[in-house]
Amino acid sequence: MEPFRKINLKVLERTVVALLASTFLFSAAVECGRDAVGGGVAALESGCRAHRVSLTEFGGVGDGVTSNTEAFRAAVGHLEGASGGGLLYVPAGRWVTGPFNLTSHFTLFLDKDAVLLATTDFDEWPIIDPLPSYGRGRDLSGGRYSNLIMGSNLTDVIITGNNGTIDGQGKVWWDKFHSKELNSTRGYLLELMYSDHVLISNLTFVNSMAWNVHPVYCSNVIVSGITILAPTDSPNTDGINPDSCSGVRIEDCYIVSGDDCIAIKSGWDQYGIKVGLPSEHIVIRRLTCISPTSAVIALGSEMSGGIRNVRAEDITAINSESGVRIKTAIGRGNYVKDVYVRRMNLYTMKWVFWMTGNYGSHPDDMWDPKAIPEVKEIHYSDVVAENVTMAGKLEGIEGAPFKNICISNVTAQVVQSKKPIWNCTYVEGVTSSVSPTPCEALPDKGQACAFPDDRLPVEDVNFCGC
Repeated sequence: MEPFRKINLKVLERTVVALLASTFLFSAAVECGRDAVGGGVAALESGCRAHRVSLTEFGGVGDGVTSNTEAFRAAVGHLEGASGGGLLYVPAGRWVTGPFNLTSHFTLFLDKDAVLLATTDFDEWPIIDPLPSYGRGRDLSGGRYSNLIMGSNLTDVIITGNNGTIDGQGKVWWDKFHSKELNSTRGYLLELMYSDHVLISNLTFVNSMAWNVHPVYCSNVIVSGITILAPTDSPNTDGINPDSCSGVRIEDCYIVSGDDCIAIKSGWDQYGIKVGLPSEHIVIRRLTCISPTSAVIALGSEMSGGIRNVRAEDITAINSESGVRIKTAIGRGNYVKDVYVRRMNLYTMKWVFWMTGNYGSHPDDMWDPKAIPEVKEIHYSDVVAENVTMAGKLEGIEGAPFKNICISNVTAQVVQSKKPIWNCTYVEGVTSSVSPTPCEALPDKGQACAFPDDRLPVEDVNFCGC
């Protein structure tokens, strides 16, 4: 009998990388490999990278102890500028790493049994500049700790896998945050800045230091099929936060967090007004959320670049504080407008609808008291809610009421409580077929709320095989 031949692990690993990579392509729905017409999202043959390497080729050790920061940096550096793009494969194992940057025309692919572990060695976390539209860190003034996975001014980037895991090991950060031992703002698991054509899919993010996924100043971003998990009492572990981004699609995601499951933002007070980049043309669909102390979908509170044209549908939430929450304040300026939400199923909520013009935290004392935000054209329809404390808490701004609010076809089962069923101040709008009966500021006019018939370009992007 012929003896077993010794397997060349590097050859086998390269074969696995090639097979996995060949199954992924991010391209326009018009036709794979062709641009979408009419200014749509360009086709990206991102899964078919010409160059594919494994982390182990650059000294990576997946033992859960060894730092792989330099291995990640070396691997990305090796693929930077590669003709035909590059894919970095992270095989099964527990890969400890500090912060590293991605590059353009690049795919980061995690094996189903790969766990990328954020290092708990604080010496590996440099302090970086605050975002221009915030002027300071969110936790504290000054700079902020680096994010784990980063990139700036990139195009054609994919972060994906066979549901591999990115673990922020956040408890050490949460403990230091609660005990006020940190001198700078916590970083995030994934932050891409000034980047175009980004896909984040088929991964699990757990125990982030703070926010999980943060595209900022980006365009044409798709987040699909990811899971985000954090203890519901963990501080500021927002799920997905598109920030001053245009053309975003979030779909088929499951989020359990200690803060908003999705928070759409666009900068903080005078800093956001100066940068002036709105979050716009955003689609959210088939989202499941658990967040007992925060919103399923929040708009703001940092919205000083403006938020417009947001469409959300087919939303399920269990044990969350509010379904949709609009958060703004005097000093924010700009607008939240043209928001359309339909088909929400909510179970155990404090508020079904919540909006406030008095969310008054400011980055410093230089904010403009004349910067009054405008909130208008907010449309909610086809909502069923059970075990609710209040149907709605709608609080606009004196002298600048929230206008053109429409709520239709809503049934909320309100539990017995000393709180009012509806609380409305400085709001104007209409309702239709809403139970329990809304406040006088929202009279029943018998008209269904609008939801746009047109499609946004980012909706017509499909995943295709090579």
